[in-house]
Amino acid sequence: MSRRAAVALAVVVVLAVAGLAAWRLSSSGTPLSRALALVPAETSRSSWTDWEGVRRELGSDVGRGSSAEEVDAFVSEAFGSDLTSMSALGTSAGTMQELLGLSPATLSWELLAQSDGGAVEAMGVGDDLDLSDVADRLADAGWTEPEVDDGVWVGGPDVLARLGSTITPELQHLVLLRDQDLVLASDQVAYLEAATEVARGTAAGADDLADLATGLAEPLAAAVFTGDYTCERLAMAQADADAQDEAAQLVAESGGVHPLTGFAMGLLPGGHVRALLQVEDADDAPADADARARLASGPAPGQGGEFTDRFALERAGSQGRVITLDLRARPGAYVLSDLTSGPVLFATC
Repeated sequence: MSRRAAVALAVVVVLAVAGLAAWRLSSSGTPLSRALALVPAETSRSSWTDWEGVRRELGSDVGRGSSAEEVDAFVSEAFGSDLTSMSALGTSAGTMQELLGLSPATLSWELLAQSDGGAVEAMGVGDDLDLSDVADRLADAGWTEPEVDDGVWVGGPDVLARLGSTITPELQHLVLLRDQDLVLASDQVAYLEAATEVARGTAAGADDLADLATGLAEPLAAAVFTGDYTCERLAMAQADADAQDEAAQLVAESGGVHPLTGFAMGLLPGGHVRALLQVEDADDAPADADARARLASGPAPGQGGEFTDRFALERAGSQGRVITLDLRARPGAYVLSDLTSGPVLFATC
């Protein structure tokens, strides 16, 4: 191959990789599903917050010029509506705003993606945020600047300790992807580098979770889990022996359920909550939908009380392998935060 041909091929490869990354951000789907396609394929649990949507839902005008106190007040108000339970940044918000200009007041969205190998915090940059300004602030605060624009800003626990005890450990190291309006952060450099390859389009993303998440439409906050994580963490095995016995009887009376291969729950605008429960075989989904609807309309062993104390079941059905339960949260109920950790009877395997 001639030198000219080799250079031309390299240019084509670079453009293809850049094009794939841009396609992942702008292609059809929902903001949540597109974000999941940007994090490692091994992700087993993810937590989403649509900060732009939260600001709109609350009628908040916080932004780049807001003080740390104003941003903390915004996050506190959002907490009261169960809109911050999926965020890794809640306790860090005011400090992040003051020191980095990067916070729930200026981000478009946030996705914390976790696996057994590590965790990455992906943050979509809003129109009110200048990543060049963020870079300057990182340098001033003690992070070591990378040699290339999209390299890792190395901080570590010592840098965070100087900034205060409220900063989440996930912000120890960061990557600023200016061409994608994206910031990635992690407490592990190696995992952050691997996650960056996914965001660049040179490694596989969490496409199975992304496909499932499309059924949530555009939630303000959401959790999306693999089947293995769901069957471990939401299962009735998390409850005491008496609750397990009660649950077994209720499941038998409902007609029985099949193991889940995926789970997602999202808080939608206006107080609606949607749960998606995916089974292995589409033929099992209609009966599972009926059974899980009955389970979601009765006692909540391990949680206490009745599920109807927390929400009203408005609709249950299935399409393909996915069962959908549409819920309306009762006033003052924290459905998303309460029912994304076990035991959850209607999500049992």
